[in-house]
Amino acid sequence: MLQVNGLNSGYGNAQIIYDLSLGVGEKKIVSIIGPNGAGKTTLLLTLTGIIKPYSGEVRLDGEDITRLEPYERVGRGLVLAPERRRLFPEMTVLENLLMGAYHRKDKKGVGEDLEMVYQIFPALKARKNQMAGTLSGGEQQMVAIGRALMSRPKLLLLDEPSVGLAPSLREKIFDAVAKIREDRGVTVLAAEQDASVALPISDEAHVLEHGRITLSGTAGEIMSNPKVREAYLGL
Repeated sequence: MLQVNGLNSGYGNAQIIYDLSLGVGEKKIVSIIGPNGAGKTTLLLTLTGIIKPYSGEVRLDGEDITRLEPYERVGRGLVLAPERRRLFPEMTVLENLLMGAYHRKDKKGVGEDLEMVYQIFPALKARKNQMAGTLSGGEQQMVAIGRALMSRPKLLLLDEPSVGLAPSLREKIFDAVAKIREDRGVTVLAAEQDASVALPISDEAHVLEHGRITLSGTAGEIMSNPKVREAYLGL
């Protein structure tokens, strides 16, 4: 589904991503594991078109989307749930969710997808008229993922979905991600520092360090790697 070839990216003269290549197969969950400052957010922002790469290629379903604008990528099914949620705090939960469907004209489908989000995150239905800024961190993360789902993504990008959450909530969020793939057939690429919650639901994983992929394999292979166990799993 997604193919990234020789990607170089950064901010002005500050290069962050170096010659990065990876692939994400359809209906797979793939994790990008790495410490703070590794380049995870820069990579996802480049994939969405918010940051323009210096060089390299991004292809979605065989189409070269490297130079497309972010809204054009959303229209093709590539959608990001950003780091630290980025909600509209003075809008309700429902209003935030509907912002994810801003480009859609199918009112019936939007209503159906809204009910789907409520099925995945039941707490949001009870709080649909509550201001998003008053929610707990875990509930805000549910809104951020729900908002992305309202765009009806083929490929859902998640940037540090567990950041700032208690361990029990981290597991709850990733259980929901697994359900999204299982029930909706959505492909997921998740950038995450906490390997202990990301790897168990992933099919494949890559370790990103200093803007370069240093290790790739199945999630089981990555979890059993001594370096990963010591650096990211605390074992």
